[in-house]
Amino acid sequence: MRILWQASALAILSLAAVGDAVADAGVPMAAHVRSANERLEDVAAALAEGYTAIPCAGGFDGAAAVHYVNSKYLKDAVPDIGRPQGLLYENNGDGHLTLLAAEYVAAVGPVSLAGQPLKFVGVREFYRLVVWAWKPNPLGLFADSHPDASCE
Repeated sequence: MRILWQASALAILSLAAVGDAVADAGVPMAAHVRSANERLEDVAAALAEGYTAIPCAGGFDGAAAVHYVNSKYLKDAVPDIGRPQGLLYENNGDGHLTLLAAEYVAAVGPVSLAGQPLKFVGVREFYRLVVWAWKPNPLGLFADSHPDASCE
């Protein structure tokens, strides 16, 4: 009976360890995106690098936040972690924009970024990956929108 209990306990601990590994699978990616794009936390730096604001687009599960797009980087054949095609900011209420996420886009695919595949967007026929590296997202690190993000 004791051996059965020990085997059960070991099985439960193993499942817990696997669950933690799956839950943390995106953490290194988020850290890598933050590190590679730290310079863009200041919207003035993003503007100087060629990003321009586009109208905010909301989804059924939240807003996508205020988008800044770099048209030069949209021409990249393969996404580069340090050259996101889009940046998502949120106004924190005093006019200051806070960086929430980086967005990677490719016209041809399938393609991946640091092992994470970009999602095919059939309506416009491109591949897209949003990484919520600065603001934790209850929908997931790679969700298309954030229920708590705002365009305002």
